[in-house]
Amino acid sequence: MLGIMDAPHWLTPQEQRAWRAHLAAHRLLFHQLDRELQAIGLSLNDYEILVNLSESPGRRMRMSELADATIQSRSRLSHQISRMEAAGLVTRQDCEDDRRGTFAVLTDPGWEMIQRVAPDHVASVRRHFVDLMTPEEVSTLEQIYTPIIDRLQALRGIR
Repeated sequence: MLGIMDAPHWLTPQEQRAWRAHLAAHRLLFHQLDRELQAIGLSLNDYEILVNLSESPGRRMRMSELADATIQSRSRLSHQISRMEAAGLVTRQDCEDDRRGTFAVLTDPGWEMIQRVAPDHVASVRRHFVDLMTPEEVSTLEQIYTPIIDRLQALRGIR
């Protein structure tokens, strides 16, 4: 944070353009991918939850870990899981070794959904993102974002 007497270190015109390009690309890509998933009855947030659960041992995660992984508040995640439970995609299980803990568990219909939807979603990610770059640019993008992700996760106490 700036002290009262510190002058802001304004972005240069190039930094400002880069920052705004990043924001616009992120918003537009999120909107497009979400719109495409909405056509089959999922949101991008639903998809992210299904992916996290599908890749976890036993296809389940503690709700607190899932909230961290999806960068959602526990309250918002709880509402999201309730909607997904109503759709039969996930269920909740009590944690046997921690009475306060709850697991989100991928159901068989949830597993079938992710298997059915993932190929089209990956094709969309390729079409709207990956295929617009060279392999070298993809590598550079990973190198650029990794320290940013690491720093921000550390600030949140993740990893």
